Amino acid sequence: MATKEAEFNFKPKDTTVYYFIRHGEKDREANTDDPHLLPKGMQRANFWAKVLKDKEIDMVYSTNYQRTLETARPTADQFNIKIELYKANHLYSKNFQKKTDGKHVLIVGHQDTTPQFINKILKEKKYSRIEDNENSKLFIVTIYPNGKKSSTVEQHSLPKNN
Repeated sequence: MATKEAEFNFKPKDTTVYYFIRHGEKDREANTDDPHLLPKGMQRANFWAKVLKDKEIDMVYSTNYQRTLETARPTADQFNIKIELYKANHLYSKNFQKKTDGKHVLIVGHQDTTPQFINKILKEKKYSRIEDNENSKLFIVTIYPNGKKSSTVEQHSLPKNN
């Protein structure tokens, strides 16, 4: 039986926290649909690892693109975690919910899939497409054992001296 999109009454056993980021700056000059990050994008990926170092990340998810994997890698390496892949057209499945129950999870996505994923969890259209030049937002979604959900957005700009 195919995994279906999750029911929205999922209640985790423990508080579950999802950290969402968009991939770092990609090489727009590359003649490919799957470009690597630019040096600034790699700098941002390393910066995200510093931002997330105290968040006790248990799992790291990424779409299967160079730019998202490269963005996820420094955080995954920092916590000695294998990067799990997710399909952008199959968000927040029952299996995903069970697997991430009670965990702190980093999810690296894209300007369209990141807000779609968050909205799917929240069961509302709270977030819209991320601007193309925006790579510095950290979206935090928390699901409590009683089923209550909250979300916040933090701005984390790269330090000027880098």
